[in-house]
Amino acid sequence: MRALAIPPPPPPTLRRRLRLGWKRLRLLARARRAGAALEPVADRTGGIRPGARLAVAVLRDEALRLGHWLEHHRRLGVDHFLIVDNASTDGTAERLAAEPDISLWRAGGSYRASRFGMDWANALLGRWGPGHWCLTLDADELLVFPFWEERGLSGLVARLEATGRPALPCLMVELYPDAPLAGAACGPDPLAALPLFDPGGFWTERQRTHGCVLVRGGPRGRVLFADRPGLAPVMSKTPLVRWQRGWVYVNSTHFLLPAAPNLVWEDGGLSGALLHTKLLPDLLPRSAAERLRAEHFTDPRAHEPYYDRIALGPDFRHPGSARFEGWRQLEALGLLERGGWT
Repeated sequence: MRALAIPPPPPPTLRRRLRLGWKRLRLLARARRAGAALEPVADRTGGIRPGARLAVAVLRDEALRLGHWLEHHRRLGVDHFLIVDNASTDGTAERLAAEPDISLWRAGGSYRASRFGMDWANALLGRWGPGHWCLTLDADELLVFPFWEERGLSGLVARLEATGRPALPCLMVELYPDAPLAGAACGPDPLAALPLFDPGGFWTERQRTHGCVLVRGGPRGRVLFADRPGLAPVMSKTPLVRWQRGWVYVNSTHFLLPAAPNLVWEDGGLSGALLHTKLLPDLLPRSAAERLRAEHFTDPRAHEPYYDRIALGPDFRHPGSARFEGWRQLEALGLLERGGWT
């Protein structure tokens, strides 16, 4: 991605490889235990065909975004959704259980104790993912990439396979309303409610333990973490992967083990974007509830100022805001690349 300066990788060492190898095995063991505790609600995995494109998600109370999220990714070409519902109370689970292309499990345990849902997601990926292109998403993320409207996932994965790339790196592009959050409108299409984004202001760093690239920035980093940039949200993800047995996500979809798939962030090739629709007005009551649950951060006390600022209904607009127009605009800004795909 031309807009990002990627720092050089750390020198490989035997000690690092051994540490990461043991960590991968521990995470795989956690995933197996977490998968055994999941309660099947609607298991339609028997209909998954060889070569099917799968979407994996862990959700809770996402009725507001769910219809648009499903429609968008079905349009892309997702064949089957593997979803864990973490004790929703707003009708999310009932809606998902009724959909013929969705397999649904219930997880009543702690989101934080499951490493923020990644043990559950890794369990599904480990069981049904190997040999499939798997798209692992949150309910507030919409995947876009060059030519997505015309070519869909089938064209994308064909291109990735033809160029020998096991994964698609994506920058998270956070969208926000053209109004203060407390007074913004909200409807069934989050893209209509969130027309603006930050075209710049990203910075990169190397994650010390794993040596992978992390990108930070976006409107939350600018407004909510201006005084603590080290806590700003990580905007780099690798959500689309041709899954292999023994692979595991470490922290959300920011990076994987083994480390080889993360190298797609280094080569300057084909990349996409995740349109992030978190900053809808429902963030105000959701943040108040999350603050009480204390399930979303490793150290909830360190994020008390974050919740305080969200409660004020902040205005994310600034002189550099741009109106989102589509993937070609993101390409022109250097935020995604077609990597020679024409």
